[in-house]
Formats: sequence, structure tokens, C-alpha cells
Amino acid sequence: MRAALAGAVPSPNIWHHPRVYELENRAADPDGVIDAAMREVRGTAGAHVLDIGCGDGYHLARFAREAARATGVEPHHGLARAARARTAGMPGVQVRSGVAQRLPVPDASVDLAHARWAYFLGPGCEPGLAELRRVMRRGGVAFVIDNDATRSTFGGWFRRFLPDYDPERVERFWFRQGFSRTPLTMRWSFRDRADFEAVVRIELSPQVADEVVAEHTGLEVDYAVNLWWREY
Repeated sequence: MRAALAGAVPSPNIWHHPRVYELENRAADPDGVIDAAMREVRGTAGAHVLDIGCGDGYHLARFAREAARATGVEPHHGLARAARARTAGMPGVQVRSGVAQRLPVPDASVDLAHARWAYFLGPGCEPGLAELRRVMRRGGVAFVIDNDATRSTFGGWFRRFLPDYDPERVERFWFRQGFSRTPLTMRWSFRDRADFEAVVRIELSPQVADEVVAEHTGLEVDYAVNLWWREY
């Protein structure tokens, strides 16, 4: 059986290393910078929240504490099972197997959509954006969180890992799609060096990861992201 649904865009970090990705989720944004910026635009209280590419349900479980309903969509079968287990017994939570370009939710049913480092990575995600237009309620807001490769320590590592990545092209794409940008700086904060090194090695190429581990001391990393958002 396929590990994931046809049409899914692979996520090698969490698909192949879910336990290490859990360490990354725990280390990322301990100050809640991203969530605070989202709340300034649209909160989750009383909303139907759609988490696209929900992985093992890490963020979905958090959304469910305030949302009226929380639906996770995940193409990887193993991760979808983990998300169901993680949210078992939480009222109003459902995890559906699906892909961003064929969302298994009704028309005009979502108040807040969330995609964090999942599918919506710039040019090429137009089918998923068409699905967002279909499922969002009037006045609903979609949020996309992605790397800002123009600044921060992690941004520098990201450019070394993907030297052909063009952040200006990506920004132009999102502006053309009607999204606004909120630039943010969060941080990684790890418990120990073993966790830091493990996460670096699932996010960067072996050569760049070796360089980063050798040159970066300590347990914290400043990390720039773009919060892209649009009201429908």
C-alpha cells in the first residue's frame, strides 16, 4: 500500500522522521510569536479550523482547545493515524485523509485554514488555492506559514541548502494571489545538543548539516518566517 495518497507533495522531514519532527515542533516558537500574529488577524474561538497537512496532529490538538470544530487533512496514512490517536476523545475534532488540491470538506464551511510548512510553498500550489476558495466561508481567513530565506540564522542555512531558491519569486507569487505578508522572527529552543543536531539533520542536506553542527554553538537559533494570510 502507498505510504500516502496520490497527488501528495512529499514532506521528507516528517514523513521519514516523525519522532525527530516532534522534537522540532516542541522547539519551534516557544514564545508563541506565530500564534499571536495569527490571532491579531483572526482567532480560533468558535471557528471551524481546517489544518491542511496536519501531520501527526501537533497543531490540530492545540486548535481544538478553542475552536468549535477542528478538521485535520493529511495525505500520509501513518501520520493521519497518529493524528487520530493524538486527538482521540477531543470533542469536535476530525482527521480526514486527503490532499490540499482535493480537500475532503464541504463548500463554504471553513472559518480559519492553516498550513504550516505544508504544500503551500509558492508557485505550483494553485490547485490547492482553488480549493481554499471553494471551502472558505465569507470572511474566513487562510494562513500559510513558510520560511523567510532573506534573513535570520536559519534563513542563511536554508539558502546554503537550496541555493537556487528565489525568495523574491515566491513573494511575488503570494502577492499576486491576494495574500498579505506579516514577517516574523521566532526561534528554535532545544533541550540539548542531541535534539538540535537531530533536527538540523532532517531539515538540511548532510553537507550543510555537518557545517551547521560544527559552527553553531548553543541550543537556540533565530528563525525568520513569513505569515501569509488572506481574507475570503
